Amino acid sequence: MKKIAVVTATRAEYGILRPLIFRLKKENNFQVLLYVTGTHFSQQYGNTQTEIVKDGLQIDRKIQILEDGNTPYDISLTMANALRGFARAFRDDKPDLLIVLGDRTELLGICSAALNERIPIAHLHGGELTEGAVDDCVRHAVTKMSHLHFPAAEIYRQRIIQMGESPDRVINVGALGVENILNAPLLSYEQLCEEVGIPLNHKYVVVTFHPVTLELEEAECQVQTFIDAMMEESQYFYLITKANADAGGWKVNEMLEQFASRTSGVRLTASLGMVRYLSAVKYCEFVLGNSSSGIIEAPAFGTPTVNIGNRQKGRLMAETIISCENSKEEIITAMQKAAQTEHRASTVYGSGNTSEKITEAVKDFLEYNDNNLKKQFYDIERSR
Repeated sequence: MKKIAVVTATRAEYGILRPLIFRLKKENNFQVLLYVTGTHFSQQYGNTQTEIVKDGLQIDRKIQILEDGNTPYDISLTMANALRGFARAFRDDKPDLLIVLGDRTELLGICSAALNERIPIAHLHGGELTEGAVDDCVRHAVTKMSHLHFPAAEIYRQRIIQMGESPDRVINVGALGVENILNAPLLSYEQLCEEVGIPLNHKYVVVTFHPVTLELEEAECQVQTFIDAMMEESQYFYLITKANADAGGWKVNEMLEQFASRTSGVRLTASLGMVRYLSAVKYCEFVLGNSSSGIIEAPAFGTPTVNIGNRQKGRLMAETIISCENSKEEIITAMQKAAQTEHRASTVYGSGNTSEKITEAVKDFLEYNDNNLKKQFYDIERSR
């Protein structure tokens, strides 16, 4: 029986990975080890380990890595804690494959530990660009440490190959977030309003704003501009989820807390959970902020997105996404345009069978790879 380790460090990451974890657990030849870490244990971020337990999943290892703070120094310490904690876990458990998603900084420590233990890595959502965030460098570094790649679109597959990864190990599977949308049992509009506290029959907007990690010196000004735009467009109820644990996230959340405390028609929450969050995105007027969920999940519903600033710059975007600079006037103009945009679903990130494709590819890899970690750089032929 092959051991497959799956790592989750945040609420959003777990929500995306959830269908894959359940799919893998159905396979008789796999033992799935679920490693939970990062913000899942933080009260400030919603203590979201409880959502995993409610789903009936066994947490095989709880690995505490999060430092008390999110300055660049604290982030570095968290990365160091990840290297140390996961080195012990991988040494003791000896998984045959590690599955990771995305671009969070702690992945550098986690994947380095796997590399040292000669554990092959399967990476989801590689090949993407987020030019406004340090995540871009992290994502590409994890790609080069990985042996199996599951990009969410063909353009990302080609970019991974361009980075020297062999085409037979780079498989376009679409996005797990789209699978959640098409298959998760969502709440009715009335249930959502009752559970979350949205006034019934009141137009509302789902909001997530993360720090732009390559523009931290501008963070306070960016958040205030963003808040000013929401205050100007006061006809909406704003359902806001807090920023993640990136550098600068605490300051973003502090300013959002002050805004919510003095403004009616605003609810700020650390975590809604996957079902309530996706249900909220389904029924809202539009999604507002700079989160990847506005790029991947919202368009799959057909919900328009106002994408602010540079954080998601470079990603493949559906027609329902309206990008703007972080100025009050541009944000308001984009919000007004989003309110008039037709809700039409996009399939740019797949058709909803991502976990099945990944599972089949993992089976083939573990059957034929024989733990051979030697990679040859794949050179693309260039015309003279």
